[in-house]
Amino acid sequence: MDLPEADLPETGLPEYVPGHGLLAGKTVVVTAAAGAGIGSAVVRRCLEEGALAVVFGDVHERRLAEAGEALGKEFGSDRVATVVCDVTVEEQVGQLLDAAEEFGGVDVMVNNAGLGGTSSLLEMTDAEWARVLDVTLTGTFRCVRAAGRRMVRAGRRGVIVNNASVVGWRAQEGQAHYAAAKAGVMALTRCAALDLAGHGIRVNAVSPSLALHPFLEKVTSAELLERLTEREAFGRAAEPWEVANVVVFLASGYASYLTGEVVSVSSQHP
Repeated sequence: MDLPEADLPETGLPEYVPGHGLLAGKTVVVTAAAGAGIGSAVVRRCLEEGALAVVFGDVHERRLAEAGEALGKEFGSDRVATVVCDVTVEEQVGQLLDAAEEFGGVDVMVNNAGLGGTSSLLEMTDAEWARVLDVTLTGTFRCVRAAGRRMVRAGRRGVIVNNASVVGWRAQEGQAHYAAAKAGVMALTRCAALDLAGHGIRVNAVSPSLALHPFLEKVTSAELLERLTEREAFGRAAEPWEVANVVVFLASGYASYLTGEVVSVSSQHP
């Protein structure tokens, strides 16, 4: 029997859902959020969901300042704070979390920082491997550890959400370093969840497949993006805000019994 396709807007995208106060009163910290990708979408979504404040960092000082100013004008400068933060530098991770203390301390930590690149294993240098692992995996570890310690000291039943990738599950040519790092983020998430469960702290991860944004389109060939898009169930890439919606769900009380999970924001779970 032929069934009609669901009616969608002309763009083929679902409608953007307004906030429902899911993070009301919470102080959220987000890494690598000054661009136009998932991190910035998470910041906006958390503010829309009623977060008391969002403190976000990035290594790009100019873009970070511009993003902070724009969001401050839109949502109130008393709800937005920015700190230059390179997640490979433990001191800077601490400074990012210090800024959250002005709002009562971190309730939700979103670890979005990651570094990719395309290089054949045969040509990959030790430096390329180490850099991707240091930002993507070890950087996430530094942030989980720092946020976890603060939550434990404060007696706070906080939440940590890491950004993984479906590449951590499946193979992709030229992505040995990135895939290894993201698989590590998944394993880190599961182990950290057990280490922190006794303190009432939940740790989960999102695993996006393809979320299109201007920076990705600059550094990825149109041919590769087309091939990756063909794998998607809906025949299109995700919008960054669609991934941010899942991050907010994991950070909210709706996921109160969910920890140690990696949620695939795609149809590509193995």
